[in-house]
Amino acid sequence: MRDFTDWIIPSIAVAVFVYAAIKRVDVFEAFCEGAADGMKTCIDILPALVLLLVCIGMFRASGAVEALTTLLKPLCSAIGFPSEVVPLVILRPFSGSGAMAVYNEIAATVGSDTFAERVAAVLIGSSETTFYTVAVYFSAVKVKKTRYAVPAALTADLTAWIVCGFTVFVFFGN
Repeated sequence: MRDFTDWIIPSIAVAVFVYAAIKRVDVFEAFCEGAADGMKTCIDILPALVLLLVCIGMFRASGAVEALTTLLKPLCSAIGFPSEVVPLVILRPFSGSGAMAVYNEIAATVGSDTFAERVAAVLIGSSETTFYTVAVYFSAVKVKKTRYAVPAALTADLTAWIVCGFTVFVFFGN
């Protein structure tokens, strides 16, 4: 017997086609127009995306992540934040895939169900790739001046960093 969830996507597709037939919409033409608009959007955001990926690669290859990690270790020790998670804190605002790679490295190095791994997991789930989001979405809608968006988002990232360490400590201890 098949599960009910196996029928959700096909049901949505059938509902779209039935609704289009009732409204007398040419589904193929509408799909082609949407695909063309999607391609235009991809072309519009591609330069910002390439620039961001190159900058992330240069940032990691330069050794800046290791230098910032070393610089922030005393602060982390003072507030009880695991220093193993600092590279994740640094890379998360820039790259989701880079942050996942760092998370996998943390989990492999310190082990699962450790304080550092739990903090890293909560941080991955509760923070955003700020600069990626700004670069892609703002360029898609042609916003040139971000004004307060970046400082507000970085403040949210800092808050997530502090709160996730505290939350894991409260729920799981150290």
